[in-house]
Amino acid sequence: MLSPRNVIELLSPARDFECAKAAILHGADAVYIGAPQFSARKAAGNTIDDIRRTISIAHTYGARVFVALNTLLTDAELQLATDLAWQLYEADADALIVQDMGLLEMNLPPIELHASTQTDNRTVEKVQFLEQCGFKQVVLARELTAEQIAEIAQKTTVRLECFIHGALCVSYSGQCYMSYSVNGRSANRGECAQPCRLKYDLIDKNGQTLIKQKHLLSLKDQNQTTNIAKLIAAGASTLKIEGRLKDAAYVANTTLHYRRVIDNLLSSDKHWQRASTESIIEAPFEPDVCKTFNRGYTTYFVGGRQSNMSQPDTPKSVGEEIGKVSEVRSNSFRIATSKTLSNGDGLCFRTPQGNYDGIRVNRAEGNLVFPLKMPRNLPKGTLMHRNLDVQFERLLASGKTTRLIPINIGVALTPDNKALRLSISDADVQTIVEQRIEGEPAQDAERAEQNIARQLTKLGQTPFVCTHFEADANVKLMWYAASNLNALRRASVEAHIAARIAHFRPEHYEWQHTSHPYMLQRLERNANVINSSAAHFYQRHGAEVVEWGYERNTNCNGQVVMTTKFCLMHAMGYCLRQQPNKRNILPLTLIGENGQYSIDTNCAKCEMIIRKK
Repeated sequence: MLSPRNVIELLSPARDFECAKAAILHGADAVYIGAPQFSARKAAGNTIDDIRRTISIAHTYGARVFVALNTLLTDAELQLATDLAWQLYEADADALIVQDMGLLEMNLPPIELHASTQTDNRTVEKVQFLEQCGFKQVVLARELTAEQIAEIAQKTTVRLECFIHGALCVSYSGQCYMSYSVNGRSANRGECAQPCRLKYDLIDKNGQTLIKQKHLLSLKDQNQTTNIAKLIAAGASTLKIEGRLKDAAYVANTTLHYRRVIDNLLSSDKHWQRASTESIIEAPFEPDVCKTFNRGYTTYFVGGRQSNMSQPDTPKSVGEEIGKVSEVRSNSFRIATSKTLSNGDGLCFRTPQGNYDGIRVNRAEGNLVFPLKMPRNLPKGTLMHRNLDVQFERLLASGKTTRLIPINIGVALTPDNKALRLSISDADVQTIVEQRIEGEPAQDAERAEQNIARQLTKLGQTPFVCTHFEADANVKLMWYAASNLNALRRASVEAHIAARIAHFRPEHYEWQHTSHPYMLQRLERNANVINSSAAHFYQRHGAEVVEWGYERNTNCNGQVVMTTKFCLMHAMGYCLRQQPNKRNILPLTLIGENGQYSIDTNCAKCEMIIRKK
């Protein structure tokens, strides 16, 4: 039997039920979806009924559903969150993703818990601590290298989850308080206002402006397509796509893209297997992650620190490169491209001033574009991107993708010859349904056999495809009305779906209080303790809370509001390890519409520290 770490799970985001359905049909082994309250994406909450619907379709395919209950909680909210946890458990959710350790002091249901990335999981010691607490899965920090993941995997046994695609927070997750410092909207309570995506001026210690009005803290999006094998080999068993605020088209495209990448790897190495039931996916489009929302791509820190991680010119979607402008006319321009352009496409380009401008295609004649409005500044040679491909979007929205589970169907007479017994089996489950159906001796045995096979394998809109059918010799000699055979087939399919859902009902896990030592003895603001239950949890583990979390301290002036592995000094080519003389320009100052921040570096940890002025 394979270790849980050898079962590779593709985890997709779900803003709502439609996104969850798109994820499952395009090959997700699991989806994560927001609870009605207390989700780290406040705008992506879902009703219990919709979560129950999501669980039903997921469990049909042997996939799992993780529900995000991962905000920090006040004392008044803890019981509400606990009640919600019980409702989700009763709905058969597979796991809860949590951040607040105060929940572990409550009367939780016997459900699997996953440690959110918001719990800042970037060291061996932290993951070991969470494993000893009883967490079954830990979402690792995005900043880890493959080597760091491998070290954690070697020293723990808990399942490790890592992000492979989507938007990147510039700060360590759970350690960003910039939004809260601006307007009281806490990222740790699902209300981030994304000040990191705004424009800033960068001023050095001497008052010289180094960079003016750029999105200096806005990172490109993550794309680990080329590193999937490396991450699996390192010990990551759940591979996670970011995007709980994205639409179903984004979910469908990215999920199918990574489904194919992962399947290609698993097919060549029998040490690994996929988490959900093997199935056949047929889609009307070829997945291409460059065609859906992206700010440009980076592999971030998986292979070590990279240059060009940020996208300072725009926080919006850039899309796919399609070619350079080869000719400019008064009301049109030509692009040297092999791509097919369509009326309604969205194009964008970087102006000579370093900003991005957008164009809507009013009419396309081959590679000659007549825009809705001709841009003023479009020099020949400008590189053009397409951030909206209307033809591709239509295919994504067509709803024609199918994910079918191969089944074997067998039919025979019962021992008393008075009923038909229909058997359906797949890799996980077998069901048998018997119905009394009147038949008569067939006048044409071949035609009778064809009738039985045709009616009993007509699976239509079900999640199944019959790959093997067998009828008992005695059955082949009988003629049965199509309506009766159809009724037997429908009853059998319904029973098989119900059996699969029951088969994949999650195991119960009883929570117990633990008291092993925490890594620190004194917890300050960035420990994110804002309720008395969390304080008691850490106290039992040998740590004293000496300072409440930011959400209980309204004044952030002078406080660290972001700690990040991304470094502006490095991005400017001023890494102090190579150019120590550049230290004389520190501290830097960020000035934006939302305030001023001082920037310094911690070169020993290779980090950038941002403080609210």
